[in-house]
Amino acid sequence: MADDSLAVPPYSYNLILIAWNVLRNKTFSIASNPESVLFMEPMKHYRQHFIRRNLTLRAKILQAVRIFFIQNDYLEVETPVRIPAPAPETHIDAQEAGGWFLHTSPELCMKRLLSAGYPRIFQICRCFRKQERGRMHLPEFTLLEWYTAGHTYLEMMTQCEKLIQFASAVAGQPDAIGYRDRRILLSSPWDRMTVCEAFDRFSRISMKEALAQNRFDEIMAIEIEPCLGNDHPVFLYDYPASCSALARLKPDNPSVAERFELYIAGLELCNAFTELTDPVEQRKRFEAERRFRRHAGKMEYPMPESFLSALSDMPAASGNALGMDRLILLLTDANSIDDVVAFIPEELE
Repeated sequence: MADDSLAVPPYSYNLILIAWNVLRNKTFSIASNPESVLFMEPMKHYRQHFIRRNLTLRAKILQAVRIFFIQNDYLEVETPVRIPAPAPETHIDAQEAGGWFLHTSPELCMKRLLSAGYPRIFQICRCFRKQERGRMHLPEFTLLEWYTAGHTYLEMMTQCEKLIQFASAVAGQPDAIGYRDRRILLSSPWDRMTVCEAFDRFSRISMKEALAQNRFDEIMAIEIEPCLGNDHPVFLYDYPASCSALARLKPDNPSVAERFELYIAGLELCNAFTELTDPVEQRKRFEAERRFRRHAGKMEYPMPESFLSALSDMPAASGNALGMDRLILLLTDANSIDDVVAFIPEELE
């Protein structure tokens, strides 16, 4: 016979239900605001504990980017991370992976999709570049890349502007970005300046002289970039042809390419251009880049033959590669790229 002393009085079920609801709500509270509870204190020695706000905003910004493209009738695609031959660019080094390479960007495969009949595509993916580590660089990073058939780099500038305005609004900064004690207005239209004009305005030597002295990248990094986009974003466009291995040259001025980069607060955010679709010209440029790499003592990559074979079927298009980590850094007012990623290389050892 059961012991009546162990029986639960009927009215106690209500108390149990109340206690359960309190516990459940407390659990929900912990999940939504874990730093507010005492048992989380030991976790404060983790770097990730201090960047919770940034990682939360990162998730919202990535979601906003996807919404922007889906609303504009783009297809999100995925392409292989491990490829047999990266684009042989002089200043970008790919990480070897079992006889192949981890891609430095999804560009070659995405252009093959353009050739296969996909006119509006985007991708957010992890990319890898050797020997890139610093306050604004990681060897593994998140890249947004998108392509639009029928557009040139001029339409791409306008679309890029709208994308960042949309993402910034989602991040709580619809009118201006507050970054490092600066207020950078986002109102349209954004400024546009040619590379030649930037050298004339900010450098002690002209663009032509910088190229002749092999100091173009040095002058850009030291004298010009810190002056760009500090009050209003600026598109820097019409790069020298020699600095644009995959971009179409301007028909009325073949010494420059239809390429632009976006700068906000002195920080380069993206690299975009009207795409080169001539496979013969592209092969010549790749061969030149391979020679530069050989002379610099760098690894000489195989020629990406599958990409070159598909290029003749690729429609006229524009493409853009935008560093998501840097965009998130700006929109969270972070001091370093480390402050907007969950893990950095040094934490994995």
